[in-house]
Amino acid sequence: MLEVIPAIDLKDGQVVNLKQGQFDQSTVYSEDPVETAARWVDQGATRLHIVDLDGALEGKSVSQPIVVEIARRFPRLTLQLGGGIRSRQTIEDYLAAGVDYLVLGTKAVEMPEFVGEMCQAFPGKMIVGLDGLNGKVAIQGWKVVTDHNVTDLARQFEQVGIAAIIYTDIHRDGMMGGINLPATLALAERVAVPIIASGGINTLADIEALVELPASPVGGIQGVITGRAIYEGTMDLRAAITLSQAS
Repeated sequence: MLEVIPAIDLKDGQVVNLKQGQFDQSTVYSEDPVETAARWVDQGATRLHIVDLDGALEGKSVSQPIVVEIARRFPRLTLQLGGGIRSRQTIEDYLAAGVDYLVLGTKAVEMPEFVGEMCQAFPGKMIVGLDGLNGKVAIQGWKVVTDHNVTDLARQFEQVGIAAIIYTDIHRDGMMGGINLPATLALAERVAVPIIASGGINTLADIEALVELPASPVGGIQGVITGRAIYEGTMDLRAAITLSQAS
């Protein structure tokens, strides 16, 4: 079953959305991230994708008090968190606070051995976020585009015990132009770990396209992250979750 995952992107203590990862093109949707989480839970969300955008830029956790409060308020909610996760201590702190999965992005690309070490230390808790721009992986809040191929890195990380890969098409992110289904599906067909799609979700038609994909014996597209569409009302979260559960 496909899981629809609302995103809460945190910047300066507010819920925002960036267009193609550009910090100077942000829209503020709420000044109360905890109440935003409550809104999505009320609409049926069982999992949240939280991004500490300030942490991604600064290379350290910045929004930890907000994340901890969300975890405290909603103990049965599955939380996955990315942005500024660069040390074992940060991971331990978040897991102890009730976060279920930590998303490693820049650190995973710059120090792939760290991913393996954390997978051994915290089995089933590590997700790798691969943000693609024309097939190459971008890091450091998408400021740096590396020479690493998305699929090659995904294959490397699947060997060390990660729980999933979040694949974001940067060109689509925050643009509401529809998900890059061919690229996402191509990645899912080449790795054995589950893929969580991200970037470009706009309407229920995007969810329907994912739901209609044939089931994969291993891996496959397990979930989809949605942000701008549910904040601007082009897609109803409750309807999307209902549609996904019918698959």
